[in-house]
Amino acid sequence: MILNRRVLNRTTLDRQLLLRRAALSPAEAIERLVAVQGQEIDAPYLGLWTRLAAFTQDDLASLLHGRQVVRGSLLRGTQHLALAGDYVWIRPLVQVILTRARQASFGRLTQGVDLEELAKLTREHLAGRTLTRPQLRDLLLRRWPEAGPTALGFSAQAMVPVVHTPPNGIWGQRGATPFTLAEEWLGRPLETAPPVERLVTRYLAAYGPASVRDVQRWSGLTRLKEVVEAMPSLRTYQDTDGRVLYDLPDAPLVAEDVPAPVRFLPWFDNLIVAFDDRRRMMTAEQQRAVCVGAVVHPTFLVGGTVGGMWDLKDGVLTIEPFHPLPEDVMGELADEAARLMAFAGDEQGSVTWLRTPATTG
Repeated sequence: MILNRRVLNRTTLDRQLLLRRAALSPAEAIERLVAVQGQEIDAPYLGLWTRLAAFTQDDLASLLHGRQVVRGSLLRGTQHLALAGDYVWIRPLVQVILTRARQASFGRLTQGVDLEELAKLTREHLAGRTLTRPQLRDLLLRRWPEAGPTALGFSAQAMVPVVHTPPNGIWGQRGATPFTLAEEWLGRPLETAPPVERLVTRYLAAYGPASVRDVQRWSGLTRLKEVVEAMPSLRTYQDTDGRVLYDLPDAPLVAEDVPAPVRFLPWFDNLIVAFDDRRRMMTAEQQRAVCVGAVVHPTFLVGGTVGGMWDLKDGVLTIEPFHPLPEDVMGELADEAARLMAFAGDEQGSVTWLRTPATTG
């Protein structure tokens, strides 16, 4: 069966809770999404707000304080928020990514540093307490004074499962990143050999149908082709370019003519970074504007696909459409923008349209 991009688009939006705001709890939504991208502190709050029928900043803060949700390095080696029960098996699976990224970024600056000893010392320094990255770095420098200070701090984060405890991860909070041993914070050990098939299954439930390259781009893992092909229960499709797409056998598809509302997506949103082929969400030209190096800018969706970018700073919401928009869509965007600013606590702020396109129709 061949699936066109509009069917893929609507199906993905449905699984991402973006066709209608869902009556799920924040914990249920985070579980549904596997993990929520948290590279920017406020982004998970906005990502959940745009997906849920009822959500407040305190809802997520309470989960973080209650240790039901944790923030740490996970998919692609970047910061994510995940349920505690998911962190304990996802973190071991992505260790290979963290090790590889550490070597690429800091290997030259940590020549002569024994990584096993580094991990052992890190655990000893963190046992029973929380340290900021600079504090841990300074302790490690006593053992390796010739190593790059920044490299030591980030190497420790890569080699040892740590979580960043509140107030880190709380809306509007900034400051030095705290390190706490994940197993101590969670009160349970990490799994020793979790199956990668579990991650593939969870990905497809939240993002499918998708190709092997899509799974790899989202997770950061490689060499998954044989793994996916050997999963007997998966259903296969093709896209219009002939790529093989995989999905769960009972996962429904959504018709291409289902309406899709305006939605604001935050920095690094899951939906934007989850695919190697992102054409179900935006054109190649739009992708070049949205995804600049390692940065993924906030976007808004119009008719299910990326319609432009936005930013909220100092009480001013800046909206930059990529193309002319009908008056009714401009009105829908303005209404959603007001709701966004109210959620962010900027009800008295203003909206600025950059390069405001002439409306159509």
